[in-house]
Amino acid sequence: MKLTGRCYCGDVHYEIEGEAQASLHCHCRECQYVSGGNPAALMIFPLEAFRLTRGEMKQFRRSDLKRPVTRHFCEHCGTGLASETPNRPGSIVVKVGTLDDPSVFTPAVAIFTCDKQAFHHIPQDIPAFDKRPG
Repeated sequence: MKLTGRCYCGDVHYEIEGEAQASLHCHCRECQYVSGGNPAALMIFPLEAFRLTRGEMKQFRRSDLKRPVTRHFCEHCGTGLASETPNRPGSIVVKVGTLDDPSVFTPAVAIFTCDKQAFHHIPQDIPAFDKRPG
Protein backbone atom coordinates (compact mmCIF):
# COMPACT_ATOMS: atom_id res chain seq x y z
CA MET A 1 0.00 0.00 0.00
CA LYS A 2 1.27 3.48 -0.84
CA LEU A 3 -0.32 6.45 0.91
CA THR A 4 0.42 10.15 0.79
CA GLY A 5 -0.52 13.00 3.07
CA ARG A 6 0.23 16.53 4.10
CA CYS A 7 -0.39 19.29 6.61
CA TYR A 8 -3.14 21.89 6.21
CA CYS A 9 -0.89 24.60 4.70
CA GLY A 10 0.96 22.17 2.43
CA ASP A 11 4.47 22.90 3.73
CA VAL A 12 4.94 19.30 4.93
CA HIS A 13 4.19 16.28 2.72
CA TYR A 14 4.82 12.60 3.42
CA GLU A 15 4.39 9.17 1.90
CA ILE A 16 3.99 5.76 3.42
CA GLU A 17 4.86 2.50 1.68
CA GLY A 18 3.72 -0.54 3.59
CA GLU A 19 0.81 -2.10 5.38
CA ALA A 20 -0.72 -0.64 8.51
CA GLN A 21 0.05 -2.50 11.72
CA ALA A 22 -3.17 -1.17 13.27
CA SER A 23 -6.11 1.16 12.56
CA LEU A 24 -7.90 2.55 15.59
CA HIS A 25 -9.81 5.25 17.40
CA CYS A 26 -8.11 6.49 20.56
CA HIS A 27 -10.37 8.16 23.14
CA CYS A 28 -7.65 9.04 25.69
CA ARG A 29 -7.61 12.54 27.18
CA GLU A 30 -4.27 13.31 25.55
CA CYS A 31 -5.72 12.62 22.09
CA GLN A 32 -8.79 14.68 22.98
CA TYR A 33 -6.56 17.63 23.90
CA VAL A 34 -4.57 17.55 20.65
CA SER A 35 -7.64 16.90 18.45
CA GLY A 36 -9.84 19.59 19.96
CA GLY A 37 -12.11 17.11 21.75
CA ASN A 38 -12.67 14.19 19.42
CA PRO A 39 -11.11 10.75 19.55
CA ALA A 40 -8.07 10.41 17.31
CA ALA A 41 -8.38 8.37 14.10
CA LEU A 42 -4.99 6.69 13.79
CA MET A 43 -3.09 4.26 11.60
CA ILE A 44 0.16 2.72 12.83
CA PHE A 45 2.98 1.84 10.42
CA PRO A 46 6.58 0.67 10.71
CA LEU A 47 8.73 3.78 11.13
CA GLU A 48 10.80 2.89 8.07
CA ALA A 49 7.63 2.96 5.91
CA PHE A 50 7.16 6.71 6.58
CA ARG A 51 9.12 9.29 4.57
CA LEU A 52 8.91 13.07 4.35
CA THR A 53 8.75 14.24 0.73
CA ARG A 54 8.54 17.97 1.44
CA GLY A 55 9.38 20.16 4.40
CA GLU A 56 10.27 19.24 7.96
CA MET A 57 8.24 18.40 11.03
CA LYS A 58 8.77 19.98 14.43
CA GLN A 59 8.48 17.88 17.58
CA PHE A 60 6.81 18.31 20.93
CA ARG A 61 7.26 16.05 23.95
CA ARG A 62 5.84 16.77 27.41
CA SER A 63 8.72 16.98 29.87
CA ASP A 64 6.58 16.18 32.91
CA LEU A 65 5.71 12.62 31.79
CA LYS A 66 7.86 9.54 32.42
CA ARG A 67 7.14 8.05 28.98
CA PRO A 68 5.97 10.93 26.78
CA VAL A 69 4.64 10.62 23.26
CA THR A 70 6.66 12.55 20.65
CA ARG A 71 4.24 14.57 18.54
CA HIS A 72 5.27 15.67 15.04
CA PHE A 73 3.63 18.76 13.56
CA CYS A 74 3.98 21.52 10.95
CA GLU A 75 5.61 24.58 12.48
CA HIS A 76 3.65 26.91 10.17
CA CYS A 77 0.03 25.74 10.42
CA GLY A 78 0.26 23.55 13.55
CA THR A 79 -1.21 20.43 11.95
CA GLY A 80 -0.39 17.32 13.97
CA LEU A 81 0.80 14.76 11.43
CA ALA A 82 2.15 11.82 13.40
CA SER A 83 3.38 10.60 16.76
CA GLU A 84 5.88 8.14 18.16
CA THR A 85 5.01 6.36 21.38
CA PRO A 86 7.34 4.46 23.70
CA ASN A 87 4.65 1.74 23.78
CA ARG A 88 5.36 0.93 20.11
CA PRO A 89 9.06 1.44 19.42
CA GLY A 90 9.95 1.37 15.72
CA SER A 91 6.46 2.48 14.71
CA ILE A 92 4.89 5.77 13.67
CA VAL A 93 1.29 6.70 14.45
CA VAL A 94 -0.21 8.69 11.56
CA LYS A 95 -3.22 10.96 12.00
CA VAL A 96 -5.79 9.82 9.43
CA GLY A 97 -7.07 13.35 8.78
CA THR A 98 -3.73 14.24 7.19
CA LEU A 99 -3.94 11.50 4.55
CA ASP A 100 -4.74 12.69 1.04
CA ASP A 101 -7.33 9.89 0.93
CA PRO A 102 -8.63 9.33 4.47
CA SER A 103 -11.31 6.99 3.10
CA VAL A 104 -8.73 4.16 3.26
CA PHE A 105 -9.22 4.16 7.04
CA THR A 106 -11.53 1.72 8.78
CA PRO A 107 -11.11 1.51 12.55
CA ALA A 108 -10.50 -2.02 13.81
CA VAL A 109 -10.55 -1.17 17.52
CA ALA A 110 -11.34 1.62 19.99
CA ILE A 111 -8.95 2.17 22.90
CA PHE A 112 -9.00 4.17 26.13
CA THR A 113 -12.78 4.19 26.16
CA CYS A 114 -12.51 4.89 29.90
CA ASP A 115 -11.92 8.52 28.81
CA LYS A 116 -14.68 8.53 26.16
CA GLN A 117 -16.96 11.56 26.16
CA ALA A 118 -20.74 11.24 25.78
CA PHE A 119 -20.55 12.75 22.29
CA HIS A 120 -17.98 10.17 21.06
CA HIS A 121 -19.38 7.39 18.88
CA ILE A 122 -17.85 3.91 18.90
CA PRO A 123 -18.88 1.70 15.97
CA GLN A 124 -20.73 -1.36 17.28
CA ASP A 125 -18.82 -3.76 15.06
CA ILE A 126 -15.37 -3.14 16.59
CA PRO A 127 -13.90 -4.22 19.93
CA ALA A 128 -13.56 -1.48 22.55
CA PHE A 129 -11.08 -1.47 25.44
CA ASP A 130 -10.97 0.66 28.59
CA LYS A 131 -7.20 1.02 28.11
CA ARG A 132 -4.88 -0.64 25.59
CA PRO A 133 -5.54 -4.28 24.64
CA GLY A 134 -3.11 -6.90 25.86
